[in-house]
Amino acid sequence: MRIDVGSPVPPYEQIRAQVSTMVANGVLPAGARLPPIRQLAKDLGVASGTVARAYRELEAEAVIVTRGHRGSYVTGTGRRTPARRDEALSAAAHAFALQARQLGADATRALRVAEQAFAALEP
Repeated sequence: MRIDVGSPVPPYEQIRAQVSTMVANGVLPAGARLPPIRQLAKDLGVASGTVARAYRELEAEAVIVTRGHRGSYVTGTGRRTPARRDEALSAAAHAFALQARQLGADATRALRVAEQAFAALEP
């Protein structure tokens, strides 16, 4: 996970979107423990309150559950719904667009590269 300090997207939202995407894609399976708030904040170079806000929003969306001092865990619910998949796809597309822009690509070039990547996945 990383924070793009040049992004107009607030850091808490970047964290929320990345965790949501990792859950939707199965990178973070149900039951996986998330890093403690202070540790993740230190790792990402953000305030603890930033991570705490992201975790609160993820909990409100039923993506994670917090069990007091035992930590925050990925739930087994929510990640299979079409709305959750669309949200994760939107977050991934946003991250792709930001990365493409940072690399100097315009939308036409970025979409062409994305189409090539999809074509490469086809059997």
